[in-house]
Amino acid sequence: MRKVVAAKLHGITVTDADLNYHGSITLDPDHCDEAGILPLEFVEIWNKASGARISTYVIYGGRGSRCCVLNGAAARTCQVGDEIIICSATYMEEHQIVEIKPRVLTFNRDNSVRDRMFYDCGIKDDGTMTFAIRKGFPGNALKSPGQANY
Repeated sequence: MRKVVAAKLHGITVTDADLNYHGSITLDPDHCDEAGILPLEFVEIWNKASGARISTYVIYGGRGSRCCVLNGAAARTCQVGDEIIICSATYMEEHQIVEIKPRVLTFNRDNSVRDRMFYDCGIKDDGTMTFAIRKGFPGNALKSPGQANY
């Protein structure tokens, strides 16, 4: 089994930090629904400003609030206004990599969604892997000039 990216919120801004809360990260359910992150799901959090990396679980805040609140011990790792990356993962067999299409949201400073994309892996006839970042979400992907293909 391999651990692979399942969903990502990239560059979301921390809106609050509550040291005295029970723990976790509070997120807008709209963002989670769109990316495919579940309540109580464990996520990795990477602070773009400090480089801090932590793991915690997701709880939902108010729908449409655009919140991103670090709670409990996690509140010590980020400051209000920091941009962070939140990534969920899943385990799968290597051959299943072509079946997963992780959704990625990027954000403006007010936590409105800037871009929607997904990661797309494939296997060529010779067995080598391919990787592309595609605009939109699976099923309604948009082809764009300069699209990243690796």
